[in-house]
Amino acid sequence: MTESVSIVDPDKFVTVGKFLEPANAQMAKGMLESAGIECFLQGENANSLLALAFRARLLVHKQDEEAARQLLGGAGDELTKEEQKELEAGDDEG
Repeated sequence: MTESVSIVDPDKFVTVGKFLEPANAQMAKGMLESAGIECFLQGENANSLLALAFRARLLVHKQDEEAARQLLGGAGDELTKEEQKELEAGDDEG
């Protein structure tokens, strides 16, 4: 008999948060790193230049996803009221 073993690909990353404000993304990243969870931000530079067009994504290893989501408590998954207003106002400016 062969036993099936579930192996998690260490190169597989998942997004656990999206942030409109780069400072919020950095704080969430710092929270995960202080808990020993390896993570990185994707798109943070583009987000700094065109915040209304891009959101910084916080990524972790697949095996750390559940722990990261518990630590973040949903942070980064939704827009704040202020961020929503900025997005809506973005079409009217310019």
